[in-house]
Amino acid sequence: MAMRRDRLLMVAGEVSGDLHGARLLVELRSLQPELECFGLGGSHLREAGMRLVGESSEISVVGLTEALHVLRRARELFHRLLEEVDRLRPATAVLIDSPDFNLRLARALWKRGVRVVYYISPQVWAWRSGRVRQIARYVDRMLVLFGFEAEWYRQRGVEAVHVGHPLVDEVPRMPQIWDLPVRGPHVIALLPGSRRSEVVALLPVQLAAAERLAERIPVELRLIQAPDLPDSVVAEAVERCSLSVRIVRKHRMREIAGSHLALCASGTATLEVGLLRTPMVVVYRVKRWTYWLGRWVVRVPYISLVNLVLGEEVVPELIQHDASAENIARVAGELIEDEAARNQMRSRLAQLRAALGEPGASGRAARETAAIIQGFRP
Repeated sequence: MAMRRDRLLMVAGEVSGDLHGARLLVELRSLQPELECFGLGGSHLREAGMRLVGESSEISVVGLTEALHVLRRARELFHRLLEEVDRLRPATAVLIDSPDFNLRLARALWKRGVRVVYYISPQVWAWRSGRVRQIARYVDRMLVLFGFEAEWYRQRGVEAVHVGHPLVDEVPRMPQIWDLPVRGPHVIALLPGSRRSEVVALLPVQLAAAERLAERIPVELRLIQAPDLPDSVVAEAVERCSLSVRIVRKHRMREIAGSHLALCASGTATLEVGLLRTPMVVVYRVKRWTYWLGRWVVRVPYISLVNLVLGEEVVPELIQHDASAENIARVAGELIEDEAARNQMRSRLAQLRAALGEPGASGRAARETAAIIQGFRP
């Protein structure tokens, strides 16, 4: 059976990939309205019109020991996706981030003659750089978010195009609460991550830090809950907290901009907070073995994307044993009380938008993808 240029496989393995994939799909359908899309994703891709073969939240974890718990389900979804590929014969696939799953899938698709567009590069420039050999062999075009990534890939024989970061369009310019006099309690936004394993590891210590901070200054807590995260994942930790916690499921940008400080898990959320110019403390904890392995293989000076993009430690990072409730409360309190340090951070965060590139990233990614689709020859 002939390959179909009007059918597309898309695979997004976690929440930010689901959102960026949905933006890409909307733009792509404006170029190719007849396109049928199926694959792995979440609520954003479903709303954009993709038929879900499986939910990305089922396999979205961080860390080696955490991954073992979802390995069986990941295998099931892997084979289910390939069954649909064999049945529907799409000419092209768009794989988004999630390298442990997607690079293996890219190899299987390559064997079937499916052209592969990889959107949002794995951080091979930071760790496990040997994976670039797989990418060079099995990926037809790599669409990267950061300018330095494109040159890194080209030097290693990979066709890479810098399309810019979609958050430049997705995060609006909004008034920030520090532009007004402080009245009442300081509003603290808690962003514990989008994956179940992240939230289980980070939310209790974030809440404990907020309790300690409340001993120094009045605080009001807003928990920014990821869209596809079940309420049960946060419920137990919130119930144990002695402070009142307002859970935010909608209007996350407005709520973050309306906060004096964010306690934020490392990841895409740091870019959202940074683009809104809300001061933040980045915190991260994983299982012990994952952390010790990471120490040996990670080759970048910072864990937060904000600091990596801006090239210096603009926001404080508290990692693993340093991410204790006492330390988080201390650093957060110092930042709230030190106007000069806070203003300097906000000034540097104001440069983040320009550093991430021009608006229109999703449209550029869609045009690159459409070119691959239309250029397919059986």
